[in-house]
Amino acid sequence: MSERGMQELALLLLTALANAPRHGYAIAQEVKVITDGRVTPRTGALYGALDRLLVEGLIQVERDEVVGGRARRIFALAPAGRERLEAEAKRLAATAREVRRRLADGAAAPA
Repeated sequence: MSERGMQELALLLLTALANAPRHGYAIAQEVKVITDGRVTPRTGALYGALDRLLVEGLIQVERDEVVGGRARRIFALAPAGRERLEAEAKRLAATAREVRRRLADGAAAPA
């Protein structure tokens, strides 16, 4: 049985958390860096996706803190999230290899 690919935002959020725990705003900024500015998550979409990833056990709350009188939740990649991210990276790499193979075959084919 093959697992369905992740939605892009979920993949980007897990990627943003792969090397360090972060709070929501920092995650959004990291997504912008990862995508070279192509993706800027809206607040509602960001926190909705984080909630889903929490429910799925792919991320966890590392801690809650108060900064400047405002509550801030720090998220971290859970072990299950790391496994899922690694599996997704393998799936995407296999797809990219097939794309390259087919493009190379197409370049050699007569018009």
